[in-house]
Amino acid sequence: MSDLASYEAKIQSAASAADLDALELEIFSRKHGALTLAMKDLTALPPAEKVKKGQELNRSKQTLTDALATRRNELSQKSLGALSSEDKLDVTLELPPKPRGHLHLIPEFIRQVEEVFGRMGFEVAEGPELESEKYNFNDLNIPDTHPARDSQDTFWISDIKEKLPPDKKFVMRTHTSNMQIRFASTHKPPFRIICPGRVYRKDSDATHSPMFHQFEGMMVGKDVSLANLKGVLVTAMRELIGRDVEFRFRTGFFPFVEPGLEMDMMWQGDESESREGKWLEMGGCGMVHPNVLKNCGIDPDEWQGFAFGFGVERPLMIKHQIPDLRSFYHGDLRFLRQF
Repeated sequence: MSDLASYEAKIQSAASAADLDALELEIFSRKHGALTLAMKDLTALPPAEKVKKGQELNRSKQTLTDALATRRNELSQKSLGALSSEDKLDVTLELPPKPRGHLHLIPEFIRQVEEVFGRMGFEVAEGPELESEKYNFNDLNIPDTHPARDSQDTFWISDIKEKLPPDKKFVMRTHTSNMQIRFASTHKPPFRIICPGRVYRKDSDATHSPMFHQFEGMMVGKDVSLANLKGVLVTAMRELIGRDVEFRFRTGFFPFVEPGLEMDMMWQGDESESREGKWLEMGGCGMVHPNVLKNCGIDPDEWQGFAFGFGVERPLMIKHQIPDLRSFYHGDLRFLRQF
């Protein structure tokens, strides 16, 4: 016990935090600490003496713990006092900017998409990225011979040549249209949905990526028309990209809409920076094909609707004049910090 008492004086005379750390280890180390060894010695004492010595050791433990805390505080105050007299701070100097993180451009834009369409009455529908052939192709009226089904375009998880039922054959979804089918099959119209998420195709160049993001939408009602489609898309894009953005609609063919349209947006930067010229294709849209409605259990004689599918990266390329889509995925902080 006398050894433990001597430690209190050593603590009070410690000259630095490092000295205190060494003393703390010497006293409280789990294997060789003075207090630990003293506690182990209790096992050899008679019960009555064991209780008395145990109480004394507990008091010593508390005394030494308090002494360590007190001396640490004294050394800390001394250090701060020296700083105030020897290295004074000029409180009028401006601090360097503190680094702050922020969302990546893509999830931030998706959040804005959900907010803009939410104000127009669209709810968000999400679903699996690993999808069956049934939901990814068949129910969307995509023929068996359509090139989108080729292994050169689609990441097939199942053997493309194996004869399995469509609901047992799987792909990495090529669009978020799968959620239009899933939602429409389990909900009664009228409804409006927006489907954001990751999709996968075997593309890779300045305006394509093997993994990219889409937001698709679907609106089904009694009197839904192409005029409603154009009004919704133009309103949304002006909110998301800018009031001065220029659009054009041109006819296009997609198995799941009839009639079908494609929407282009004017490239707002230097035309030489755009790999596709003055206009950049944003996505496809049109009136939902009657066969798609039937596949979802909706009577096309009673209900009609429109659908659209846009990439996330391409509107961002327009908005920020980014010439190469692959820049979003390089993880280069010099690029990301610009936004």
